[in-house]
Amino acid sequence: MIDSTSSSSSEPSNPSRLDTDSALPRRLTLLQGTALNMIDMVGIGPFVVLPLVIKTLGGPQFMWAWVLGALVSVVDAFVWAELGAAFPKAGGSYNFLKISYGEQRWGRLLAFLYVWQTMIQAPLVMASGAIGFSQYMSYLIPLDEWQRKAVSGGVVLVIIILLYRKIDSIGKIGLVMWGAVLLTLGWIIVGGLSNARIPLTETLSSMGSVSGGLIAAGLGQASVKTIYCYLGYYNVCHLGGEIQKPTRNIPTSMFISIAGIAGLYLLMNLSVVSVVPWQEAQNSDFIVSTFVETLYGPAAAKLATVLVLLVAFSSLFAVLLGYSRVPYAAAADGQFFPIFARLHPTRQFPYISLLFLGGVGFVFSLLFRLGDVITAILAMRIVVQFVGQAVGLLLLHRRRAIREFPFRMPLYPLPVLLAITVWLFIFFSTGLTFMLSGLTVIGLGIVAFLVSAGVRQQWPFGK
Repeated sequence: MIDSTSSSSSEPSNPSRLDTDSALPRRLTLLQGTALNMIDMVGIGPFVVLPLVIKTLGGPQFMWAWVLGALVSVVDAFVWAELGAAFPKAGGSYNFLKISYGEQRWGRLLAFLYVWQTMIQAPLVMASGAIGFSQYMSYLIPLDEWQRKAVSGGVVLVIIILLYRKIDSIGKIGLVMWGAVLLTLGWIIVGGLSNARIPLTETLSSMGSVSGGLIAAGLGQASVKTIYCYLGYYNVCHLGGEIQKPTRNIPTSMFISIAGIAGLYLLMNLSVVSVVPWQEAQNSDFIVSTFVETLYGPAAAKLATVLVLLVAFSSLFAVLLGYSRVPYAAAADGQFFPIFARLHPTRQFPYISLLFLGGVGFVFSLLFRLGDVITAILAMRIVVQFVGQAVGLLLLHRRRAIREFPFRMPLYPLPVLLAITVWLFIFFSTGLTFMLSGLTVIGLGIVAFLVSAGVRQQWPFGK
């Protein structure tokens, strides 16, 4: 629940929580924050992941993976909501980890590791969307491998150019893109459900026709893909220093986003498999285009493909916007390379951070494959970010009075413990290779932190 005594103000009860964000204007409304969350969540994900999930579970049971993804998002959002409302600052998890574990010691290490990972996984997120964009572009224009890479890289460059401006206009651009997301998903849902060729009752009954053990065997791997499609419900926390009335709007925007996107995803999946048999859908590289072509013909399929591309583009816009605030927040706090703390002299946005993450995303979009990128993104983030800040919230509750949390989750600490358990399950489901890659990045980050601390004579080598 949200404490009504706090939500009416644009700042929490402790004004000092906003000191590091004084240079960033609070211009984003609840509607704009929710729109940026939702376009971040959708992106290219559901359009390229749907066939992969069906193939993993081998039948209509694939719907359970989307249900699990929604449940994980809701449970984890309670953690984000408490932290986001209490500490509405630019950088999101960077501040949550630093404050939760203590700003002078372990919190400094965990926050550094999060920024370290962000410098790698944020560009990977950009690359996944750009690669998916080029994949769907191939439906309109046949592209060879190098042409696809050129399209992927070009998309990233255009996103950087669009974000090189004031936050005011970005919020308005986000609303337009949100409209494109709702239009695309709405067309798929209404078109499929109103022209169903396979009875919905048949699909729904088939969901429970396989034993629970068999479903569980592939559910973990399938859920890695679906959870990727839900990621982004917390984007508003990264923009915490620019959100109006943050103690109310940050939690509200997250739960609206999850509820809205979960409903759209489930209806979209039902719509698609009511027109295209799952046996065919699992092998399609352009499932939405195939779906629309089956219903309305090639011309309509091309229009649908254009809309999918617009949705993917919109998501990349929101992703880079949110993540560009993370290195900025750490640098402004004196815990990362100072150059990332620079704001544009006239437009007031962290342009160095934006250019760096966008530039690395451009390189990654030329190097990697989509399936590997999706799994790597999740494996890299779970231990430090999702599990780390959930444990951190438990520590905070032991040290701070309940009145310091403007938003309070129901049944505490059950949602936190459940979130930790589920995230660890998903981490192991990514497979040994990706688990080791994620742990390797953490290990290298610890080494980098120790080198930096030694040079500065900070903890654990000094104060």
